[in-house]
Amino acid sequence: MGKAADLSEFDRGQIVMARRLETSITETARLVGCLRSAVVSIHATWINDGDTSSRRQSVGSPRVIKEKGRRRLSRLVKQNRRQTVTQLTAQYNARVSEHTVQRTLLDMGLCSRHTTRVPLLTKRHRQLRLQ
Repeated sequence: MGKAADLSEFDRGQIVMARRLETSITETARLVGCLRSAVVSIHATWINDGDTSSRRQSVGSPRVIKEKGRRRLSRLVKQNRRQTVTQLTAQYNARVSEHTVQRTLLDMGLCSRHTTRVPLLTKRHRQLRLQ
């Protein structure tokens, strides 16, 4: 089960104000639409620290390929668009897996395409098109 979303700053302010007006924990939770435990923890944080902002920042492990690496990878792709992910990974010359390179390319919107062969126009096609 995933973590619940953080309460907004407005909701946190409502909790603090309701508790300062001596509203019960249950009524405050009902007013904001959250759990009683959330009301208690936010109010306790406000009493101890004087701040109600969320300390939770980003989720997951840090990215292996940072912004500078993404630009470099984009440049490598644009130099030769027919390269495979294996060739790009070897050229990138860092300790990243092919899967990481593939995922980064997809995040940047660079996905593989197959060239399709189109039959050439005949003289008859050209005449019909001009008409």
